[in-house]
Amino acid sequence: MPDFTAPGAYVEETAFRARPIEGVGTTTALFVGPARSGPVAGAGEASDDFPLLTSLADFERIYGRPAALRFHGAKAINYLAHAARTYFQEGGSRLHVARVATVSQAPGDDGATAASAVLAAGDAAGALAIHAAFPGEAGNGTVTVTETATPATAAMLASAPAGSWLRTGGDGTSADFLKTGDGWVGCTDPDAVVHDAGALLSRQPRLLALDIAFVDADGSETAWHALGYDRRHPRWAGEVLSSHNARRLWHPLLLQVGERVDAASLRSMLLGNAAAGAQGTTRCQWPLSGGSDGPAPTAGEYGHALRLAGTLQEVSTVAAPGADVAMQALVAHVDGSRNRRFAVLDPPQGLDIAQVRALRRSLDTAHAALYYPWVAIARPSADPGDGPPETLLLPPSGFLCGIYARTDVERGVHKAPANEVVRTAVGFERAINRARQDVLNAEGVNCLRWFEGRGHRVWGARTLSSDPQWKYVPVRRHLDYLQSSIERGTQWAVFEPNDERLWAGLRQRIGDFLLAEWRTGALQGTTPEQAFFVRCDRSTMSQADLDAGRVVCLVGVAPIKPAEFLVFRVGQATAAA
Repeated sequence: MPDFTAPGAYVEETAFRARPIEGVGTTTALFVGPARSGPVAGAGEASDDFPLLTSLADFERIYGRPAALRFHGAKAINYLAHAARTYFQEGGSRLHVARVATVSQAPGDDGATAASAVLAAGDAAGALAIHAAFPGEAGNGTVTVTETATPATAAMLASAPAGSWLRTGGDGTSADFLKTGDGWVGCTDPDAVVHDAGALLSRQPRLLALDIAFVDADGSETAWHALGYDRRHPRWAGEVLSSHNARRLWHPLLLQVGERVDAASLRSMLLGNAAAGAQGTTRCQWPLSGGSDGPAPTAGEYGHALRLAGTLQEVSTVAAPGADVAMQALVAHVDGSRNRRFAVLDPPQGLDIAQVRALRRSLDTAHAALYYPWVAIARPSADPGDGPPETLLLPPSGFLCGIYARTDVERGVHKAPANEVVRTAVGFERAINRARQDVLNAEGVNCLRWFEGRGHRVWGARTLSSDPQWKYVPVRRHLDYLQSSIERGTQWAVFEPNDERLWAGLRQRIGDFLLAEWRTGALQGTTPEQAFFVRCDRSTMSQADLDAGRVVCLVGVAPIKPAEFLVFRVGQATAAA
């Protein structure tokens, strides 16, 4: 209550409507696995390791193209990159990636390393080197350094920022200047200071600008323009290509400049034995080498990455595309996650019916589903002019995470992500007929099938739980959604006075939220009373609870289950009957 001290009219703002509970998002996925480039989970600040990707272009800009990985020289299909492609093609729109790699900790070990080129050796203060920002073979590319000399006008001289490099005169009579707060200072003669920029106009002044371009081993190019040599320049090359900028803006290149390297030394080192080009340009190229993907990641490294990714609040589904070693780590992650996540599991490639049944019997969790078999797509690099496209077998998790997101947006999280078309599939690794599905569906293995006239479809929606209560994927995911939404939407109640008014407020807000769910068809029952109940009163709390500062609210819901079996009973009857 405000303190009124003087007579007058006072207007206060108040709220007459209760704070509503809003549903949390369920369309954000997390993929874990090795990639060609990008930040490695655990190698930097946790918040920098998992950028939010909203398109395939975002993924390829940070984590590289779907070129093959090389683990100690042996080629391996880049399942993570292919899964990201299919995820977005199937309807996904929000993706986090946790890159897994065994990063080299010391020279000579067999971990993944970043490509580099040393331009000037020596002690750290006087050295200059170019590095790929992240470990991986994709960093073995080429850096092109280009210097451009642009004729300067009076306006350009006046507006040039501090640290700009100016060259005057022709061949044999040229002089170089750097702009400071006092004017233009000679590079070779610091005592030669020109305060009046107009005096330089008669000496054919040209402003020097530095451009750096990096083309990685996969052919992706990134360029930085209008960089400066001097530390006072707002776009000093050493700052723009620094390590913290690389992780903040996902630059693929680092420039490591020693403390004693001044502007003249930096220019001399970067350009090296550059040859003069056309239209006042000077260009030099530096190849980067030594980048390696290291060995294949272990189960422990997948588990470590998943633990770090536990800080991401909005993730709903997780997968490790094509990673057999990560299956138990995924199950442990979703079973122990307070963020209520659901795992989409891939069987190893090539399993027959008996083998996938044996795999399923080794798993028991309500927070995961297993899909079989692998999916065939048209190989992205195939040229349509070469005849029928080649096919590529991919693990189903990337497709299914996209279908989960698509179903959540179009229908809601309560709708089973089944009887949905796999848009990008051209076939499956193994044909599943009704007899095979009779066996697999009963054991909780979700099949991917082709139907005449209906295409390639997801034909199963069961979890890996032995508890019949959690048999269906939409039931488990919908309950997770309700719990997370209620938890987030009632944070305002913490430290409020623990009395009847607080309990009534909680009952009203939770009840309104569940009523909206029932109206959308997400809960069973013909009336709200049949669909849910909310209790928060003396019947749910003892005096000991109140003394301990606890509010106990009992919420019950009747989740709607999928119509997995349609039974039509048809018989003969006479008109009289």
